Amino acid sequence: MDQRRKELLLPGFCVVHLLPVDGMFSIQHSSQEHAVHLVLKLLSPPAPPDCRGPVSHLVANAPLLYAVLLAVTSADIVHVLSLYGMFPEVAVALMPICEVFGSISPTVPQTSNTGEDISVYMVFSCAFLLLLKLWKFYRPPHEHCMLGKGAPVGSELTLEYLLLLRNNRLASSFNTPVENSAKENGQYLGERSSVIGSSLPQPLIPVKGQSPGALSLIAQPVFIDSFPNFNAWYRQHKACIASTLSGIVRCNPLHQIADKLLNMMYRKLSKGGTVSSTTGTSASSSLSNSSGSVGEEASLRPMLPAWDILGAVPFVVDAVLTACAHGRLSPRDLTTGLRDLVDFLPASLAIIVSYFTAEVTRGVWKPASMNGTDWPSPAANLHNIESQIKEVLAATGVHIPSLTVGGNAPATLPLPLAALVSLTITFKLDKSAEHLHGVAGPALESTAGGSPWPSTPIVAALWAQKVRRWHDYIVFFSSRTVFKQDKHAVVQLLKSCFAAALGSSNSLVSKLTVHGGVGALLGHGFRSHLAPGGMSPVAPGFLYLRTYRAIYDIMFIPEEILSLVVGVARDLSTMETDEHCGQTGKSAHRLKSRQLSLAVVMAKVKQASTLGASLLCVTGGSGLVQILYQETLPTWFLSGSGTKPKSEGSVSILEGYAIAHFSILCGACAWGMNASSLSTKRAQMINYHMGFLASALQQKFSLGCEHATWKAYVIGFLSMMITCAPNWISDVNLETLRKLAIGLRWWHEPELALALLERGGCRAMSAAAELVMS
Repeated sequence: MDQRRKELLLPGFCVVHLLPVDGMFSIQHSSQEHAVHLVLKLLSPPAPPDCRGPVSHLVANAPLLYAVLLAVTSADIVHVLSLYGMFPEVAVALMPICEVFGSISPTVPQTSNTGEDISVYMVFSCAFLLLLKLWKFYRPPHEHCMLGKGAPVGSELTLEYLLLLRNNRLASSFNTPVENSAKENGQYLGERSSVIGSSLPQPLIPVKGQSPGALSLIAQPVFIDSFPNFNAWYRQHKACIASTLSGIVRCNPLHQIADKLLNMMYRKLSKGGTVSSTTGTSASSSLSNSSGSVGEEASLRPMLPAWDILGAVPFVVDAVLTACAHGRLSPRDLTTGLRDLVDFLPASLAIIVSYFTAEVTRGVWKPASMNGTDWPSPAANLHNIESQIKEVLAATGVHIPSLTVGGNAPATLPLPLAALVSLTITFKLDKSAEHLHGVAGPALESTAGGSPWPSTPIVAALWAQKVRRWHDYIVFFSSRTVFKQDKHAVVQLLKSCFAAALGSSNSLVSKLTVHGGVGALLGHGFRSHLAPGGMSPVAPGFLYLRTYRAIYDIMFIPEEILSLVVGVARDLSTMETDEHCGQTGKSAHRLKSRQLSLAVVMAKVKQASTLGASLLCVTGGSGLVQILYQETLPTWFLSGSGTKPKSEGSVSILEGYAIAHFSILCGACAWGMNASSLSTKRAQMINYHMGFLASALQQKFSLGCEHATWKAYVIGFLSMMITCAPNWISDVNLETLRKLAIGLRWWHEPELALALLERGGCRAMSAAAELVMS
């Protein structure tokens, strides 16, 4: 196939085979997998045997790379790559492109067979923005502090994490027996990860028949230090997030580049309104005060490598924002200059976004009045946006009375956020600007959500004025930011999820069906076009799945979900079968024949605990499960949180069983039940929790909960572990198993004690013999 057919057909082939149609994949799953791997192959063209000299072979393939990058930048394609877990592999393929095209000066643009001029800046910008989009660099700095066990699943998608994940996959794919035997036959196989909570499933390793260049990319670990220019920018990026810019001296090369960029951006300003890269000062020598001809404008553009320009952009943005804050630069000129910079090098948008999000978080800038004179005004539909956000939340059972701004207070935004939203609304809405929207959109949403209310409605109102057909979509996504700042709203949404899934008949959520199930929990997604008056109600489960990644502090989630699971068990044990008539017995608190059958109650309890475990693992993965085992469960039993001191025996027993089922499911989802790579972490947590159980059975401390609840939990937890997760027991210390067996014998549970020791293996034989002899 010649070069022309490659440029025209291969990117189109990838798009056709990756795009879903009406919610279904257009062709068979195997063909889509092949297209996913073809994308990687196209992004990593092999070097020809006669390739010599300092110029990389990637430069010769610039038209092909540009066509592929434009096709892959689509949001739908990126989503499919995410579903196949290919973000690490795509990131590794993009880094050499960024390194090469960002290190060479732009020359005469190459012309593709479609007649489009392709410059070095265009190829670099497409690859750079796509790479940054994969690891979500746009998160505000305070979210970086939440990394660890308290961060939502997916928050760890830093660049280092993607490279580490890809290298670990590489190591595991060549070390397992299956892959070793396949490697001997010249074939490379892979296996998808089945661990629940992993945000990126394992990809399939390409099979025999790939080119040597593609295999060389797969067969070698990749580190960020292998790309010097990229690494230098990455260090500068993290430094700008960590602290404010300290300024640069005039002899620094970055100062000269920054002055050239400012000269290009504000060439039409008079000397009195000039700004310099020396932050906060005027510099009449920096800028030209004449508009110049078209030739002069072209000559003002610095023809430098993209990495050099990106290094100076933070100082340029700091200079113009400082000048605007001190009144030396109008907001309109600020927006126009930034837009010229983005038009010159689209990759600079990433640095602009990074700087603005960091400065908004620091909170050192004065607010900008969105009055329609200096900055665009949202007054035309701000009240409508706020009321619709409240309606979306109310439809899912979330009622926040403090959303609407009282009085006639003027709409204000932090100055960096005002500059960012003013810049983004100047972008076109066609296909050519999709790579810009893919970076600016999530960053704008994240930054507005982290700013004081009503920053989000103001940003939403401005964008709804620009794109009216996106009105309902903007309102829905704006409603998610409420959960970033209000824990009470998150608790209400969790309650609504339980009410919808279990079929609540109370007035908690008036619009939820009483039949329950997955359909009531997840609904039918976002369907604004089907509602006669606008947006249709959104199911609480669907809203939570769209929201949980935006919650900053999720440390309280395990306790709230545990309380909801226990509450469901308590309510079910006191519910009468005559509930549909609206009559509930006042003194009947036991499970009797005239009430719900035990089988129905147990099924509902299992459904509640399964839902709770799913929500917990989706929200925080193994980190929140670790908190559940280490902190939440011990605290709950010691303090007796939520227990009633004079509960009937059946109520307490059902509560204990619900907690046991919930905790077992959480551990299974986070660590698996068989031998796995997570066995070390699992062994630590299980040993810790089993040690707590053994100490409580030996009465080393007093419990605050009902004894029947505690006994039901211990027996239920150990029974399910013996039956469903025997591998967990092999990780428990022998002395802990011995103490548990003795405690179970005191409770007249010798069969359970013997089964526990039996699962402990040969090391527990002596303890089992002692138990039998006694």
